[in-house]
Amino acid sequence: MLFDIAWPELLLIGLIALVVIGPKDLPRALRVAGFWVRKARTLSREFQNSIDQMIREAELEEIRQDLKKAADLDLEREFQKAVDPTGELAEAIRPPHIPDYFETTPTTPPVDASAPPEPLPAIAAPSEAPLPDQTRAADAAPEPLATPAPAEGEPAIAPQGKAEPEPPKP
Repeated sequence: MLFDIAWPELLLIGLIALVVIGPKDLPRALRVAGFWVRKARTLSREFQNSIDQMIREAELEEIRQDLKKAADLDLEREFQKAVDPTGELAEAIRPPHIPDYFETTPTTPPVDASAPPEPLPAIAAPSEAPLPDQTRAADAAPEPLATPAPAEGEPAIAPQGKAEPEPPKP
């Protein structure tokens, strides 16, 4: 840990420091050296912890992305791709289209996106449209149906809806 310094090297460094610094200032110099060594160890520990935290966060982000992919996975679609990739099985078991004759709303045919749009029908001008009073009058008085003339010797038949008395017979 200390750069492979053994006891004999430490004893040599201590003797040189005693000669160079002197016995009076040696305890203060050792205190300052201890302070800096402690500070260096603290910084290296913080650096190591931050590296470990970054590694954990990177692993957590990878795990989070894997979980998100797993949550977004459409199991039904994947199952269909695995069991019937061409769609032949689904086509074989699908029931035939049977029209519903009792359906009250008309079904519209599917729109082909590649076909050009159909032109819209022309809208009649307001002057050409019949007035509501005219349509009511036409609906209220239907024209009488033409009845054939009776043959000779046959009694005349009154049109339906009108009760006419028959003429007296002689």
